[in-house]
Amino acid sequence: MPIPRGVSLRTILKEDLEAARKHDPAARSNLEVALGYPGVHALWAHRVSHAMWNKSEALKLPARLLSQAARAITGIEIHPGAKLGRRMFIDHGMGVVIGETAEVGEDVMIYHGTTLGGVSLNKGKRHPTVGNRVTIGAGAKVLGPITLGDDSQVGANAVVVKDVPAGVTAVGVPAKNREVPVMEPQIDPAIWI
Repeated sequence: MPIPRGVSLRTILKEDLEAARKHDPAARSNLEVALGYPGVHALWAHRVSHAMWNKSEALKLPARLLSQAARAITGIEIHPGAKLGRRMFIDHGMGVVIGETAEVGEDVMIYHGTTLGGVSLNKGKRHPTVGNRVTIGAGAKVLGPITLGDDSQVGANAVVVKDVPAGVTAVGVPAKNREVPVMEPQIDPAIWI
């Protein structure tokens, strides 16, 4: 899930712009996305703070301060320790929280108000692992060291505390897994509630 060695920062930033344009029909240009999309700004700040976090102990505090500055500007809180994959898109973004031990795969779409949070105060793995090509609907809470399988979906406002298998949609409070047709990523899985 971390960015592979040998992939340039320029390539990653370009992929982030393209992911936003792919997932948001309102996006008209890379310039518009680069200047006006807080989800992209939060991702870019995270990519820098994550590199700092992993480089040395001395950079952990500056990494944390950068992540908090990004939170103040974008309304999106991503801990510098979280591992985020390529081509991720956070749509609208306000209120998104991604915890320290969260791991997010590639080509993931997250809507506003989503939490990838913990349920314990242990130092170890306490946040979700999200597979590739996953869509998480607005207001969803995905809690604990659980796994969302590849191509799964989480409905809007669902509270997920158990694993979701690959290709399955989880909806409700608490979320229940449902076998529903796989939809295009830009369709909010809340329609299955």
